[in-house]
Amino acid sequence: MEFEISTSERVAVVDITEQVERRVFSDAETCTVFVPHTTAGVVVNEDESRLLSDLETALSALVPEDDGYRHDEIDDNADAHLRSMLLGSSVTIPVSDGGLALGTWQSVLFVDCDGPRTRRVIVR
Repeated sequence: MEFEISTSERVAVVDITEQVERRVFSDAETCTVFVPHTTAGVVVNEDESRLLSDLETALSALVPEDDGYRHDEIDDNADAHLRSMLLGSSVTIPVSDGGLALGTWQSVLFVDCDGPRTRRVIVR
């Protein structure tokens, strides 16, 4: 199963927990969330506005936008590719009683590193 997510900023973090949970099979033992894009990622962490802002700041500090990357000669988004490699393209979450077995403060977060765009998220 899959769904689309649209972002409005170049770097954007979106809580997709509810969309993922709606697609979990009731008899599943695990759920894998996969982002089939090379400039976006998915993580599990707290959906708290200051933390999400800190994540955006940290990604920018770790991988500056304009740093003479060779890939920028092709499409000027090397930073987005590098940031998404740090995040990862999938997470696997245990399923319990037909729902995601997330911790108290955990959410499934989609991170777009090269928006604004409309992206696909695959749930299995």
